[in-house]
Amino acid sequence: MAKGTPPREFQVGDVLRVSCPPAEARVAEVSRFNASVEWPWAEIDPQSQVGWNGRRAFAMSPDSSDWTMSLFKTDPAPWNLQVGDSCLVGIPETLVRVIDIGRYDPPQDVGWLPRPHTMLVVVPADYPNEALSEDHGDTIDLESAAPVMIELVSRS
Repeated sequence: MAKGTPPREFQVGDVLRVSCPPAEARVAEVSRFNASVEWPWAEIDPQSQVGWNGRRAFAMSPDSSDWTMSLFKTDPAPWNLQVGDSCLVGIPETLVRVIDIGRYDPPQDVGWLPRPHTMLVVVPADYPNEALSEDHGDTIDLESAAPVMIELVSRS
């Protein structure tokens, strides 16, 4: 579970400092659009209807909103990776703003374990409200197996 402020205290509008220490991952696939790495933290949920393959894709373009909005980053960057390479995956310390909170009972079937009960939808803290749309932002799974650190910085 994410460390820091207890999940019941998060609210839309909160500014959070998030980070996750890097873990080693192997590059499983590279295409024109994405580099996919074997996710170092979660395990495949054998009961899932989703059928997750144990990988996470990272956009190959530094200008892609999928890359700029993603909290998790690879080192080296995805456009420098080849199949079979090792890389680091983590969240560099980042300030984000909560724009939505999803609560799920029963936990959401996302394809991996543990299944999330609470997910925060976040954007960079300085992201303008007028630029927001449904497809912007990234999620923080508060039940994640990844050691994500979350600290409340300010509340509006």
